[in-house]
Amino acid sequence: MWRLIKALFFLAVLAALALIAYAYAGPLFFPGDFAPPTQEITQPVTLGTD
Repeated sequence: MWRLIKALFFLAVLAALALIAYAYAGPLFFPGDFAPPTQEITQPVTLGTD
C-alpha cells in the first residue's frame, strides 16, 4: 500500500513539474496557442434608466 501512495505522489509531482514547464516553455514552442485574439470586438450596450 505504501508503494502505491509513493507512486501516486511521484506522479503528482511529475505532473505539476510538467505543467510548470509547459507554462514557461509553451509560448516559445507553441506561440499561436498562447497569443491573445487580435480582432477588436465591439458590442452595443444598453444601460437601464431607472
